[in-house]
Amino acid sequence: MKGNEIRCTFVEFFADRGHRVVRSSSLVPVGDPTLLFTNAGMNQFKDVFLGLEQRDSRRAVSVQKCVRAGGKHNDLENVGRTTRHNTFFEMLGNFSFGDYFKKDAIAFAWELITRVWRIPPEKLFATIFKGEEGVPRDTEGYEHWLSQGVAKDRIYEFGFMENFWAMGDVGPCGPCSEIHYDMGPAASDEGHTNCAFGCECGRYVEIWNLVFMQFNRDASGTLTPLPKPSIDTGAGLERLAAVMQGKTSNFDTDLLRPLVDFASELSDKEYGVDPRTDMALRVIADHSRAATFLINDGVSPSNEGRGYVLRKIIRRACDFGRQLGRTAPFLYEMSGHVSELMKEPYPELIESRGQVARVIIGEEVKYARLIVPAEEQLIKRIEGRPMISGADLTALQETGRELGVYSEEQIRRAKARRRLEKAEGRIIVHPQDFLFAYGTLGLRPDSVRDIAAAQGWFIPEGTEEEFGKLLEQERERAKASWKGVHKEAASPIYAKLAETFRTEPNFYYGASTHDCRIEAILTKEGPVNEIQPGTEAEVVLDRTAFYAEAGGQVADVGWFYDSAGSMQVAEVRGAYYPVAGLIAHRILAKQSLRVGDRVATVADAARRDAIKRNHTATHLMHAALRNILDTHVKQSGSLVAPDYLRFDFTHFTSLDADEVREIEQEVNEEILRNAEVVTDVASLDEALASGALAFFGDKYPEQNVRVVTIPDPAAPRGFYSKELCGGTHVRRTGDIGVFKIVAEQSVAAGVRRVEAITGTRALADYQKALATLRQLASALHVGEDELPATIERLTLEAKQAEKQLDALKRQAAHAKLDELLERVQTVKGVRVLSAQVEGIERDAMRQLVDALRQKLGSGVVVLGTTENGKVAIIGGVTKDLTSRLHAGRIVQAVAREVGGTGGGRADLAEAGGKDTSALKRAMDRVYGVVEQML
Repeated sequence: MKGNEIRCTFVEFFADRGHRVVRSSSLVPVGDPTLLFTNAGMNQFKDVFLGLEQRDSRRAVSVQKCVRAGGKHNDLENVGRTTRHNTFFEMLGNFSFGDYFKKDAIAFAWELITRVWRIPPEKLFATIFKGEEGVPRDTEGYEHWLSQGVAKDRIYEFGFMENFWAMGDVGPCGPCSEIHYDMGPAASDEGHTNCAFGCECGRYVEIWNLVFMQFNRDASGTLTPLPKPSIDTGAGLERLAAVMQGKTSNFDTDLLRPLVDFASELSDKEYGVDPRTDMALRVIADHSRAATFLINDGVSPSNEGRGYVLRKIIRRACDFGRQLGRTAPFLYEMSGHVSELMKEPYPELIESRGQVARVIIGEEVKYARLIVPAEEQLIKRIEGRPMISGADLTALQETGRELGVYSEEQIRRAKARRRLEKAEGRIIVHPQDFLFAYGTLGLRPDSVRDIAAAQGWFIPEGTEEEFGKLLEQERERAKASWKGVHKEAASPIYAKLAETFRTEPNFYYGASTHDCRIEAILTKEGPVNEIQPGTEAEVVLDRTAFYAEAGGQVADVGWFYDSAGSMQVAEVRGAYYPVAGLIAHRILAKQSLRVGDRVATVADAARRDAIKRNHTATHLMHAALRNILDTHVKQSGSLVAPDYLRFDFTHFTSLDADEVREIEQEVNEEILRNAEVVTDVASLDEALASGALAFFGDKYPEQNVRVVTIPDPAAPRGFYSKELCGGTHVRRTGDIGVFKIVAEQSVAAGVRRVEAITGTRALADYQKALATLRQLASALHVGEDELPATIERLTLEAKQAEKQLDALKRQAAHAKLDELLERVQTVKGVRVLSAQVEGIERDAMRQLVDALRQKLGSGVVVLGTTENGKVAIIGGVTKDLTSRLHAGRIVQAVAREVGGTGGGRADLAEAGGKDTSALKRAMDRVYGVVEQML
């Protein structure tokens, strides 16, 4: 039975028994930050099992795409080394939401396996939970297996590790029952011929797991029965295909063997001959599937999270391709083969095939340019190191003698022989090697592990922990040597103030605050009690209306007034945080100021309003980007200024004109909705639980984070935008006025930048554009709507005129052929023509040189002209003379006369210079240069 038949019969079997057929969800979990990738069929039903979601059917069946290549469930390192692990696989599952339970789940599974698929019962084993730590034995499950005719000696009992499943530390959980298949001695990884069930050599393979969710575990660990016990099952399609196709390896099934064979064809290596080659081909086959499906589901290569795992999968495949001698890009071809092979169950792969190939080939090129040289450098560093001898090993284990660069703690940990017994006769990798690879070459620790495995090096236990310590020491040294602009001017007075005092900000809506006390004054000379008019200083107040630069938003500017608010006493040029919780104002004193004085603070309200418009517009644009481009969009930096906003975000390609237009449209629709901008204060956990976006490169307090929400009752979660933010915002979105994107560009690999304007600046931009449009239309005597067609017509006419002019110039130049040939001189038996020509461009002059060479038959031609205040020289030598004369050296010597240089091939070369007045002398010099060469 082929893989697609297994899929179909599984779904049909349960559909006939009242199960709702549910499509596979994306590999990128929606609304579940606890998962890196979808790794089980139950992921999309998680809220149903938790009682947070109700569905209209109490039974479901699905074939779920899964990836296990990162996080808690990570099979990446096993792929290729075994024949039964895959990064991408398909999970067949049937589910009961408080409907049937153990009896029917076991009966369904046994009927499908033994009667529909006709797998021999004598090849099968069942397992149950044996009872452990106060949780009773699953006697009910045991009795149900017996009722299906399974012999007692084929039912095995295991504990929590093998046969108890939990959704998390708290929540639904319960015993599980697994079905295993005896693949026979040929499947044993260790060559076993008569091992019993339970041996982990690879002979006995789990093909289906039935989870009986019957308890709820609370925070104290207490289990209470669920009111509606449920069923969650999972059967791996690849393993089932191996069983039903009589194979001992997933890679020999019709799901994967075509990919192995195609990789074999691309690398010109035969499968089944050499174990190392076989492993490489298996990795390439598996990883091509994983990469294709991940990119199809919107994952882009990057240096973090899902993108990093995808990048690692691609580079790991490239590594193994290189081991097979494949240096040119090839994985993109594999992805096309994956799409063809899987198009029946997943037709969307055909639609995305081009995009997938573009992403993969881009990564392959980057791998060849960056990673291959780095890996070669690391190998060169380590491979010359002596292998550890038996004597060294004994000294390390028994006496604790230091070996290489290891710390005493690591040596102590390594004394147990079982941890080092495989080190003898191998090169040891040191913690400094990891530091060099990471800090100098840009290779991550897992890449070093892969290289070590391929090279046969040994990494002692604790090496990576030591690397982590070294890396932290490097970071601390870097911090100690760095000085920020404000930190250089910061005074101990700020640190002292911060111990007992915090500035109370009042800048969210109000632009002024009265009766503020001056707590400290700092000048270039240090802290002072008083300053005179004209003095530049930094002033700390107990309260302020000024926003201090933070979170991408620029600082306010404005003024200090006396306590009565009638006289300006200082100009405020900005504000910042010298230490956390303390705001320092950069001022120019207009009157004398003393510590203890009372002042009123007034921020420039018009400037503040412009900043608020741009900040709220940034939140709207972020939401629009995520809605239109997808939720992979994440803020990577921002600037909110009074005249414009700048927003950096993760995205794999540039925005096209339609996308820019759609983003502008959506943001302006939200502005027209004129929704109230709501600000709340909550704990960090409460804010995140409510759906607020946070940027985890930033630091947030556990309590009292500020949440800015733009509500939308029609949206699925009740809001259009919700972010953690301490900046200033408009009261309603309509206050923004209008939003316009003015620039979009790349700032780093996988990071784009958008610049936009709002309010009066955007209006001015529209007015200027309209004025320009009307001016052009008036100049061309057409209507504004006719401008595009008119400009296109004029551009075409200009190009045609330019072509005609070039043709006339060439005709004029060729008309001079006979005239120029009259200037030919014979130098030592060689015909030489050197001439200055005018009114001819470089391309036409090159064609003229070719025509003159053909006319000469044998000889040298050098022409020179002036264009745009510079000299251009082109020289040609006929083929029969290139063994004696070199055009490049001729024009190079001639160019020196005009203060320039040049060069080229023996038969054709070009040069240039600056001195147009010396061109005639340079042309006359040609004959002498040729004579010297002959």
